[in-house]
Amino acid sequence: MTQSALSAIPELNGLARGPYNGVETALRFSDVASELEALRTGCGVFDLSWRTLITASGKDRVRWLHNMVTNNIRDVAVNRGCYNFVLSAQGRIQGDLYVFNLGEMLLLETDRTQVDALLPTLKRYIIMDKVELVPVGDSLTAIGVSGPKAEAVLRDAGIDASGMEPLETRELTVGGAGVRLIRGPQQKSNWYELWIEPARVGELWKSLVAAGAEPVGAEALEIWRVLRGIPQYGIDIRDRDLPQETEQLQALHFSKGCYIGQEIVERIRARGQVHRTFTGFEFEKAVPSPGKYDVEGRTVAEITTVAPVPAKTGERMIGLGYVRRESGEAGSTIDLNGAKAKIVALPFEN
Repeated sequence: MTQSALSAIPELNGLARGPYNGVETALRFSDVASELEALRTGCGVFDLSWRTLITASGKDRVRWLHNMVTNNIRDVAVNRGCYNFVLSAQGRIQGDLYVFNLGEMLLLETDRTQVDALLPTLKRYIIMDKVELVPVGDSLTAIGVSGPKAEAVLRDAGIDASGMEPLETRELTVGGAGVRLIRGPQQKSNWYELWIEPARVGELWKSLVAAGAEPVGAEALEIWRVLRGIPQYGIDIRDRDLPQETEQLQALHFSKGCYIGQEIVERIRARGQVHRTFTGFEFEKAVPSPGKYDVEGRTVAEITTVAPVPAKTGERMIGLGYVRRESGEAGSTIDLNGAKAKIVALPFEN
């Protein structure tokens, strides 16, 4: 398992560590409740070494990638990006990624755990095209900063994020080191990523903490993800799922022309809806394990993620997953083998 580049910082030794999205990282720095509160009301700084980048160069890169993924790559402005699915010919989701237009190249951002499957899938369709895909590997790593006070903390650390739009990227120099700053999508309000060479990541981390960011571990970050209703590929989105089932319509562009899997996406749109939809769940007492739940031999719901949310009155148990449309709308309660689950519209928190 890959170790986070932050593991080399002496001040972070001795912390509770464990796996998160295929990387060994800090699970918590203090307590989960205070770290989650920093993400909600202040500013948290966290490890993002489980994310990685792939560069796409060559004169055919835009046309080629436009025909590979679900969103409109051709019209992405320079230093802007968009969210995408990679589909099979049957319309099933093979992976997800963000694509940024850097002018002379495209930058693809995804999870480290997806690279080994996505690269061969994409390269299979490079035939006569002048396109080269190169993973950056361990030459760059990332730190995340998020929360209502994130922009102010970045400013105090000498990082100019003023006026950035969702999925905008900038090249900066911070403390003599080159940094690529990316603002996250609308779905991840006040989320920023800082990509830097691993040898300089410790200095950047310390400067962000000195500027007022609270260190946040993977446990609080995972709860924040669930509260925001953000699906994780490999957990909440799998290679058997269809794009419209996930409710991630920001990944789809319906007038871009042909791409792999487009026929299925268009057929679903013409039909009007899918049989099941991605949603949130709040559990009353008994908490079901992730998995499918049947009534009279028919699957009515599938739980993909369960998370305990710290609250003043005790833990609040919530989850993500799928529900058949006829099983109930947001606000209704369904029975999952004796566990009562309320269907909740996402995100849990606005």
